[in-house]
Amino acid sequence: MKRHFLTISIILCAVAANAQFTTAGKIEYERKVNIYAQMKEMEEDGPNPFLEQMKSKIPKFNSSFFDLVFDTSRSIYKPGKEVEGNNAFKMFGGGPATANIVMTDFTAKTVKANKKVFEQKFFVEDTMRNIEWTVKDEIRTIANFKCHKAVAKICDSVYVVAFYTEDIIVSGGPEMFGGLPGMILELAIPRLHTTWTADKVELIAPKETDFVVPDKGKKVNEKELYETVQASFKDWGKMAPRNIWWTVL
Repeated sequence: MKRHFLTISIILCAVAANAQFTTAGKIEYERKVNIYAQMKEMEEDGPNPFLEQMKSKIPKFNSSFFDLVFDTSRSIYKPGKEVEGNNAFKMFGGGPATANIVMTDFTAKTVKANKKVFEQKFFVEDTMRNIEWTVKDEIRTIANFKCHKAVAKICDSVYVVAFYTEDIIVSGGPEMFGGLPGMILELAIPRLHTTWTADKVELIAPKETDFVVPDKGKKVNEKELYETVQASFKDWGKMAPRNIWWTVL
């Protein structure tokens, strides 16, 4: 019995010693926005003939791609490959967050972000966002990685669902999301009718030039950005909260 136990222990130690953890690379995320669901929110007084006509001309979902380049000390999230025919529908398929660039410094625990909110540009500098995640039991495979489910809230009431993998030992993810014991490979924000899902993970070493964030625009921290856009959207009625949520992702 002792001999069998010793054999099993040796095997487990060998498996652990050979375990491979990803510490650097590039992730491509497909962001999908349910345009029809967004349009439905605009119909405050019942069906809108214009929006119904638009539905017949555009697909239900708008897809766009973003890349996340990372190592153990930094990550940068920015727009990826273009999708043909997407430009005409950006007003329905992404809101103000279509061109976000977000650089997170895990060592200094800071974040720098370049954001365009309609015609206004912002350069955000702040400490990393502290998100109170709750890990759940659900597990799924994304881009060939085993991922665990976690949930949280932003802006006090906006529910966020994430699936992260412990096989990529970097606590990052799309936009300013992170803080989990591994990389987020799928993110969903139901109230924005939007998901980010990793299509592929490439094991490449990033270059120093990858981590460059344009510093053009009004310089603000996260609190100042929130207050600014809140004032800008105060007359937007029902659509105001959604635009604020997009801005502060």
